[in-house]
Amino acid sequence: MSGKRKESPNDMPGREKKKQKTALARTIAVQPSSSGVKAVAGSSKTVQFENAKPLPESLDVEKFAEARAFEISAMHTAMENARASTTHRAWQQLPRHLRRRAASHDVRRVPLKLRDKARAEMDTPKVKPKKHIPQRGKARRVPRAQELLKRQRDKVWLESHLWHAKRMHMEDMWGYRLATTPTEKSFRPSHRASVHGSILHDASYLGLIEMKGPHHALQCILDRCSDCQAPSPAAKRFATGARACDTHIYKRDAYPLDLIAPAKVLWRPVSGSSSSSNIRNSTSASTGEHIPKKASGPRKKGKERESATVQPPEDQRTVWIWVHPSVFDEIFQELSICISLSLEAIKIANPSSHSTVEIADLRQHLNVFEIMGPKASQIIRGAFKPAFDDGRDEFKKCWAALADLQSTASVPRNTVIGFKVHDPRLSFPPKNATVSIGNPKDSGPSVPVMGFYPTSSLASSTIWDEDIRQPLLKPKYKKKDIDERRSKNLVPGTPLQSQKEDDRIPVLMIQHSVENSSSQTPGSPFSDSPSLHGWTLIIPAGWSMAFLPSLFHTGTRVGGQRERQTQSFESSRPFFPRDYPSTASYNKFVDERGDEERERWEKKPKAKRPSWEKLGVRSPWKPDWEVVLGLKEPSPFSEKASDENGDVEDLITADRSEDAMEVEVRAESFTCQPWLLRGLGITSLLTSMGSNSSENRVDALLSFVDNLRAKRSIPLLMAEASDVYDPPRVSPEDIYRSALVRIALRLVGRGCPSDMAIVYGMTDEEIVKSNQSKQDIEPVDIDEEDTQSIPIPPHETIAGYVTTGSFSLSLGEGSALGAIPLTKLIGLQLQAKRLMQTGVLVKVRNRHEVVCRTARVLVLED
Repeated sequence: MSGKRKESPNDMPGREKKKQKTALARTIAVQPSSSGVKAVAGSSKTVQFENAKPLPESLDVEKFAEARAFEISAMHTAMENARASTTHRAWQQLPRHLRRRAASHDVRRVPLKLRDKARAEMDTPKVKPKKHIPQRGKARRVPRAQELLKRQRDKVWLESHLWHAKRMHMEDMWGYRLATTPTEKSFRPSHRASVHGSILHDASYLGLIEMKGPHHALQCILDRCSDCQAPSPAAKRFATGARACDTHIYKRDAYPLDLIAPAKVLWRPVSGSSSSSNIRNSTSASTGEHIPKKASGPRKKGKERESATVQPPEDQRTVWIWVHPSVFDEIFQELSICISLSLEAIKIANPSSHSTVEIADLRQHLNVFEIMGPKASQIIRGAFKPAFDDGRDEFKKCWAALADLQSTASVPRNTVIGFKVHDPRLSFPPKNATVSIGNPKDSGPSVPVMGFYPTSSLASSTIWDEDIRQPLLKPKYKKKDIDERRSKNLVPGTPLQSQKEDDRIPVLMIQHSVENSSSQTPGSPFSDSPSLHGWTLIIPAGWSMAFLPSLFHTGTRVGGQRERQTQSFESSRPFFPRDYPSTASYNKFVDERGDEERERWEKKPKAKRPSWEKLGVRSPWKPDWEVVLGLKEPSPFSEKASDENGDVEDLITADRSEDAMEVEVRAESFTCQPWLLRGLGITSLLTSMGSNSSENRVDALLSFVDNLRAKRSIPLLMAEASDVYDPPRVSPEDIYRSALVRIALRLVGRGCPSDMAIVYGMTDEEIVKSNQSKQDIEPVDIDEEDTQSIPIPPHETIAGYVTTGSFSLSLGEGSALGAIPLTKLIGLQLQAKRLMQTGVLVKVRNRHEVVCRTARVLVLED
C-alpha cells in the first residue's frame, strides 16, 4: 500500500486559501507612481508617501477627478469584489417574503440586480445526455386540465386553488380543498391587518340555495325553519332586497330544538310600491331597473329590447340562502320538505290558489370574497372601476362616499350595493383610494358623513339573472390578450381603456360585521371586545382569478380558515361549527378532533404524555354534555398500560354495576337531546327565571318559547299533532333540563384557557377568598412536588366546557368561549346575587393542568 502523497511547500489548506482570497478581494489597487515618490501599499489598505509635498492653494475639480480616475475605478472594483466574496448567497440577500424554494432552480425569480450573481452561484453539473425516448403523441397526450380534474374526484377545488396552494397550507374540509393558514408566520400580522388594514378570504365554498315563488309562500317557508328570536327573514326591511338577513336555520316547526346552522338570506330587490303583506316584483329580469307596465314612445330594438324583457308573474320573488358547506344537504332537504308542507297548507286555506315554488342548487355559480378591515372600502374603490351606464345617481353618490369611508361600521348593517364593473385586468395594477382628512385647524374631529342608505334601487344588480351569468362563465379575453393590448401602448404602464367589446361584470357588495351583540356595560371586562367590519363581495363564477390579483395587489393580506376563526374569537362571537354544541356539525367536528388528539397521545411514551386518570379528567377527547346536563350517568375510567408491542388499548372502560345499569336504563327513556338556548332576549329571560321559584321556571321557559312561536304562526310547542305539524315528543321538564347556554369567559388573573378546558362552579368560601386576594384560587408558581398536593375539584362541580380558548391579541389576556347548562347558570346567578357580586364567577382548568383560575362569565346572545 502506497503512502500518503507528500505535500509540496506551495500547497496550503483550503481555509488559508479562502482567507487569502478574501484579503485579496478587500485590497484596493494603487496606481504606480512614475515620479520619485515611492508608494507603499500593504494589506492594511493604506497608502504612505515618503516625500509629501505641501497642498496646493487652489484645486481644479475637473482635473482632480481626471487625475484620480484610477483610484475611483479601483474603489468601485474593490467594493464589487468584496461584495462578491461574501458568504451570503444571492437568495439569502432577499427579504423573507420573496424567498421561495423554487428560487434555487430558477434565476428569473431573483431580482434583476442579483441575477448575474445568482447565475454564477448556481451549480450546473454536467449531466450525460439521456437516450431519446419518444414521447406520447400529440393526439394521445392528456391535457393539463384533465390531469387536474383527476385530483378532484373526492373533493372540489375553488377557482383560486392554485394561487392559494402555492402560498398556504391546504386541507380537505367539507368536500373542498381549502386553505387553512398561510405558510409564512402571519398570525399577528393577520390580526393587525383585520384591525388596522384589510384581510381577504375566499369564501366561495359556501353553499347557495335559490328559491323562486310567491312572496307569501316563501315567507311561510322561511318562518317555519328560521330563528324566531331574530327578525323574520321575510320582514319588510329584508324583503325589499336592500339588506341581507343573518339568521339561524332549524328543523321545521322545531324551534328552539334541532338547530342546524347559521345562514344568510338575501331577497332579490324590488322597485316601486311594496307592503308588508304583498311585495310585487316590478324589477327587470336582466337589468334590475324599473320598467312601467305601459311603456310609451318608439319601439325599442336590439340591446334596448333585450333590457326590457318580459316581466315574471306578479308577486313572484327570488331569494338566496347562503349556508355552511357541512350542512348544505341537510338544509336543502329541510327546505324541500318545508316547501311541500307550506304549499299544502296554502292549498288547504285557499283551494283555488295554485302556487309553485322552485328550489335550486347554485353551488359554484358565484364566487364570494370577504374583505375585512377599516381599509376595505378604499381597496374596493381602488381595485375596481364601475360602469356608470345605468344612470343611477344614487349609486354615484354611494361610490363617491366610499373613498372617504374610514370604516364600514358607519354603514347600516347588511347593506346591499349592486353595480357593474369593468374588467379589473384592464386597470391593473390598482391604486388604493386615499381617505381625505379634515383641516386640523378645525375644532373637533373630522368625521365623514355617509352619503348613502340602503334602498332597493341601490341593491339592484343583473347578477340575479342566470341568462346574464351564463355568458360570463368564461372571460371573453384571456390575460395574454390583455397583455398584448397593453404592450401596444405608447407610454408603458398606462391603464387600458375599456372598449365596447370588453366584459362588464355585475357584482354585489354586502356590508359584513363580526361583532358581539350581547349587552355590555361600560367598564365591564367584556366591553373591550373589538368589532370587525368589512364587505362581502359577490361576483359571477369564472372571474375569481381576474379579481383576486387586483384585490391582493392593493396590499391586503390573504387569510384562511384559521384567520377567519380568529376574527370571530377576538370579537367574542361564536364560530360555526366549533362553538355550536348540540348540532350535528359540532359532533362531527369534535369526533374528528378527538381522534386526532388521541392518536397523537397514543404515540407518546407514558412519561411524556399527561395521565388523564391522575389529572381527574373524565372525558379527555370530547365534552360529555349529556353527563354535565344530568342526562347520563358518568362511567368510571382507567388507563390501561400498553402491551409489549406498545399498542394502547381503549382509554375509557366501562365498569358498570347493577345500580349504574339502572341509571342507564332511566337515561335511555329520556328522549330530549341537548339543545342550545341562544338569541336575543336571553339575558332578560334568565333574570325573570331567576326571580321565579324552581317550579315556575319551567313554565317561564315554555311561555317564552311559545310566545315567539306564535309570532311566526307556528303551533305551540306542546300542541297536538296535525297533518302539517309533528310536535316534538318531550316534556317541558326535559326541555328545561337539557338546555345549554353559550357564554364568554374572561380570566380575573393570569393564565390562558385552551380548547376543552373544564369549567367548575365555586363555593361561597372560594368566592369570598377570591374577592379578598384579587387573585386565582390556587397559587400560580407551583413545583412538581407541590402538584400532587393541590386538590382537584370533584366531577360533581363541573359546570361546562370551553369550546374555543386562546390568548386574545386585542385584549392582551386569556379569553374563551364555552357553554354551561341553563339550570347551573341560574344557580350561579342566584349565588352571585346572594353574595352581592357584580357578575358570575367560575373556575377554569385546562385538561393538562391542575391549577384552577377564576374567570368572569358573560351570557352571549348571538
